Amino acid sequence: MISPNLSASFYLISGILFILALRGLSSPETSRKGNLFGMVGMLIAIIVTFLSIGNFSTSLIYVLVFLLLGGAIGAFIAFKIPMTAMPELVAGFHSLVGLAAVFVAIAAFLNPEAFGLGFPLNIKLASLIEMSIGAAVGAVTFSGSVIAFLKLRGIMSGSPIVFKGQHIINLLLGIFIIFMIYYLCKTQLPSLFWTVIILSFLIGAMLIIPIGGADMPVVISMLNSYSGWAAAGIGFTLENTALIITGALVGSSGAILSYIMCKSMNRSFFNVILGGFGGDSNASKKESNKEQKPVKSGNAEDAAFLMKNAASVIIVPGYGMAVAQAQHALKEMVDKLKKNDIKVTYAIHPVAGRMPGHMNVLLAEANVPYDEVFELEDINNDFANSDVAFVIGANDVTNPIAKTDPKSPIFGMPVLDVEKCKSVLFVKRSLSPGYAGVDNELFYKDNTLMLFADAKKMTEDIVKNLD
Repeated sequence: MISPNLSASFYLISGILFILALRGLSSPETSRKGNLFGMVGMLIAIIVTFLSIGNFSTSLIYVLVFLLLGGAIGAFIAFKIPMTAMPELVAGFHSLVGLAAVFVAIAAFLNPEAFGLGFPLNIKLASLIEMSIGAAVGAVTFSGSVIAFLKLRGIMSGSPIVFKGQHIINLLLGIFIIFMIYYLCKTQLPSLFWTVIILSFLIGAMLIIPIGGADMPVVISMLNSYSGWAAAGIGFTLENTALIITGALVGSSGAILSYIMCKSMNRSFFNVILGGFGGDSNASKKESNKEQKPVKSGNAEDAAFLMKNAASVIIVPGYGMAVAQAQHALKEMVDKLKKNDIKVTYAIHPVAGRMPGHMNVLLAEANVPYDEVFELEDINNDFANSDVAFVIGANDVTNPIAKTDPKSPIFGMPVLDVEKCKSVLFVKRSLSPGYAGVDNELFYKDNTLMLFADAKKMTEDIVKNLD
């Protein structure tokens, strides 16, 4: 067993490493170093926690076994998971963090003596408040993350699912949970504790259901924040400094990221927190079911001709590129264009893909130089002066209807001004609507040439025709 002062020192070192990890993860160039700092920090925290216990009983051995088993499962999933499934993996892991917080809170409530929190029906007030809030936020995180996982996996519709009086019900549930926590602290009745958890599971699902697929990256960052606050709440209950620091860092960074993304998407931060955006589902259905207009379609030879005769090309990657794993073929195409003295840049929308930074990660995997990748606000004005826009799998983030139709679920969301390019090459398998369920007006523009094919195969064919 190590002394409390020494434990506190190591926890402080662990916290500093977590801060350095967040700093590193702020840029693709330093992300690997950031991940390393985070892993070392967590390893230190786990070892110190075990050494601080001092009593290596049979129960502790069981904990160690399950810890190693969980780590092995996590490592296996990390090695096997395809990049396209990364968003739902993140959502799934967020759900486990929330569920862990709920389980710890249940254990502390049922057996407070083991945690030094008092006795059944006589738990320390501060500890009871902490475990109640931690359990409630953890339950919200779990059920909300499960819904996000189902939407990302395609098991549940990506379109907003709304019904009359939804916000009123959410408000009443939230108020009721607060009252239940208040009376729980006064009476410490187990039935009230279980009621808080059950209602929190319910409101977590209710908050995420009305959010549309186009806004899913914001949901991911928001749930990341929730999981952090749940961990911090349980950290206070357990009086574990490392858990408090880690939870607070994750919670605050997730909240800041959500705010930044909401600002870039012209969404209200409070509406996100309350599950209040996503648009009109009926409008979404009308858009997806409306009669399709004629479009101009072409092939790889047509696309290669246009790009070979262009002075500048802007690449707009989207989720379709991720599904097809076309980033390496895209890099090869860009390299050939550069050899012909054609200026090539990449335009990234804040919510392209299914999680924050999804496209940046894919392009980094293909060794695309970071100085060629630009965010929406930095490159949007360049479309009007560019010869060709090559849209590879992006849909909702290029839809002009976001600027023109107040009834659209994506109205008000800043989009890439792709339609202002002289020529638009749009790689897509079909004319199906985007993840938000909205038909893309860009398909039918006079300057748009649709390239109906798998993104990777089409890009490879274009590369061949560039020779």
